[in-house]
Amino acid sequence: MVETAVTTNRARLSYEHLFRPYAHQPNQEPKYSVTILVPKTDAETKRRIDAAIAAATNAGVSKCWNGAKPPVLAVPVYDGDGVRPNGEHFGAECKGCWVFTASSKNAPQVVDLSLNPIINQSEVYSGCYARVNVNFFPYNSNGKRGIGCGLNAVQKLEDGEPLGGGISAAEAFGSFGAPAPMPAAPAQPVYNQVPPAEPYYGVDPITGMPYGG
Repeated sequence: MVETAVTTNRARLSYEHLFRPYAHQPNQEPKYSVTILVPKTDAETKRRIDAAIAAATNAGVSKCWNGAKPPVLAVPVYDGDGVRPNGEHFGAECKGCWVFTASSKNAPQVVDLSLNPIINQSEVYSGCYARVNVNFFPYNSNGKRGIGCGLNAVQKLEDGEPLGGGISAAEAFGSFGAPAPMPAAPAQPVYNQVPPAEPYYGVDPITGMPYGG
């Protein structure tokens, strides 16, 4: 049996779309996805990822690529200290990490430490820490050959600083303290004021109940 599945150790999540499918481009099919940041100090997870990619590559030679490995094989794992495929640098959160994105047409299982399904979607976000189960597979599509990464399941481990550049309300407003009360407006002279009418009270002829105001 070809083993191409990997469960990471503690990793950080980024670009999280685990509960609703998302399309990065208008012409793309929406998928569930997440970018996974594995610290380079986690040699064990990297070793298992490399072994799974090697197994997927061997499967591709025999099943997808007509018996020959492509001279340039696209692999989905990147060095966060380097640059993206488009030449741009990775974000600061990727420094010191191996970076790869896993996706699936089907909703992945997302569970807590006790393996209970996470119902409150706000508990899982870009920046929290989790273990992720993925599988690597060969593809040959539209002239492109490489190794893809499928998303199977996510287990949240702990909270982390949210990614995305936002700040909390406490950070935004806490240093200002309570606002000072507005000064009372000065009294204005009133001319030709008409005194209010006297309240009128009567009896409803239908119900016999008093009314008025």
